[in-house]
Amino acid sequence: MSSDSKARGAHIVVVGNEKGGSGKSTTAIHVAVALMQRGLSVATLDVDARQGTLSRYLANRHAFIKAAGVDHVRMPDHYAVEAAPAGADADIETELERLGLMIEGATINHDVVVMDTPGSASDLSALAHSYADTLITPINDSFVDLDVLAHVDGRRMAVMGPSHYAEMVWEQKKVRARRDGGSIDWMVVRNRQASLDSHNTRKLDQVLADLAQRIGVRLVPGFTERVIFRELFLAGLTIMDLKDAAGPQALSASHRAARQEVLDLVEAIGLTPRT
Repeated sequence: MSSDSKARGAHIVVVGNEKGGSGKSTTAIHVAVALMQRGLSVATLDVDARQGTLSRYLANRHAFIKAAGVDHVRMPDHYAVEAAPAGADADIETELERLGLMIEGATINHDVVVMDTPGSASDLSALAHSYADTLITPINDSFVDLDVLAHVDGRRMAVMGPSHYAEMVWEQKKVRARRDGGSIDWMVVRNRQASLDSHNTRKLDQVLADLAQRIGVRLVPGFTERVIFRELFLAGLTIMDLKDAAGPQALSASHRAARQEVLDLVEAIGLTPRT
């Protein structure tokens, strides 16, 4: 980000992981809505032109607002990378320049920009990562998902080295430092954690603690597996919207716990609410 963009004060949150199904879009929309409810002006940017899950989530949200005629469900200003026409030759330099301008534009008149990235490696995703002030990497609580961050010796439960994704993030940290002297606060968020302790969970705890020291990440609890997160997609709503939509008395204990998980994640980002 240019020094002019930083002067505007926009904080860029990138949600990234080169593995699908980790809950990136769910994390991105919940973080965006929670920040708006704190009084911050938020822009969202969907870098995943192929899947476009965040864009579809927000389209559902817009349709809900229009149909219900409500004013308590807020929309962020949304931007999205457009997919190249079928059969067209991709000009990667042009696409990278366009994304950079889109990111710069999204920082104007916003406190926060939340970006959702593809679940695969790409030059566009790498560029988006290089703009992060905060990088959130959701992983499911399994060694399959951990493999995107590190190669693990299963016999000794020892980290052998960083994975391709961790190496990419490290490179983008250097890109960011060269661009404006800034740094990336990298948070690994453990989604779909089991509610009960298990031998597998304890082994993951051990390996992740080792990994956190090696590659400089913060380990943050994420979202427990809950049906409500999937059910809300079609309405474009988040767990943060239910209190106003249905009233505090309508929230179940599970809903309140899910809401607190989102608040804890936003608190970990460390942005100050507007007064």
